[in-house]
Amino acid sequence: MTLKDRPAALRRLTIDLLLLTALGLVLGVLSPFGTARLPPGDRFGYWLLSIVGGGMLGVAVDELLGRRIDHFARRLLTVTTVMTPAVVVWVGLVEMMFGHQSFWLPPVLWFRVWVISGLVMAVRILAWRKPVAPPPIVETRLVVASPLPEAEAAFRQRLSAKRRTAQLIAVEAHDHYLRVHTDAGPELLTLRFSDALAELAGVHGFQTHRSWWVAADAIEAAHWRRGSGELRLAGGVVAPVSRRHVSVLRAAGWL
Repeated sequence: MTLKDRPAALRRLTIDLLLLTALGLVLGVLSPFGTARLPPGDRFGYWLLSIVGGGMLGVAVDELLGRRIDHFARRLLTVTTVMTPAVVVWVGLVEMMFGHQSFWLPPVLWFRVWVISGLVMAVRILAWRKPVAPPPIVETRLVVASPLPEAEAAFRQRLSAKRRTAQLIAVEAHDHYLRVHTDAGPELLTLRFSDALAELAGVHGFQTHRSWWVAADAIEAAHWRRGSGELRLAGGVVAPVSRRHVSVLRAAGWL
């Protein structure tokens, strides 16, 4: 152990001692295995010596062997079984201090020590178990390449020269004409929405509503709440999203 590791080790030892002391006091109150017949002072002294002394033997075993075992049940069974003989000897000595005339280790004592040691070490292992970090939340969205110029060529020929080379943001249907949103401003076209969708079939975009089509690379944010939603697009354009067309946006990772 390096000097740098000593403060952490002392802190860990202190916490172990406090934990074992608390468990000893709890067993002193519960007074299992016939210890209720002892006077209160002797009863608490018996359990504190048994649990703190035996527990520290278990801590030593757990530090040497248990920390190499990842599986909780396997670690607990291994540590409890290995520590039991030494703890039985320790408890036999403690019982001599509190009334037994001879050093006596009956089978029932071995079983009692094994059970109590298992409970104590289970508490200790769980107390020092590292919390499981939640899986990282990874936001995924469909990333698409910019559409080929020829995919939009037929539709762009319908726009004025000023907007023919501008970024296409969205197409909005209004009765018998369309409002085409571009980064050079909107423009009105006399064209059916179904014909516009046919000409934009090869373009990376989505129909989000019965009267809206949006370009994929123009989407900046998406919101869905209580059965309806909207997309915020480049240039401050807001396009609605209907129930009928939400699935394609979800598949692309936007909702």
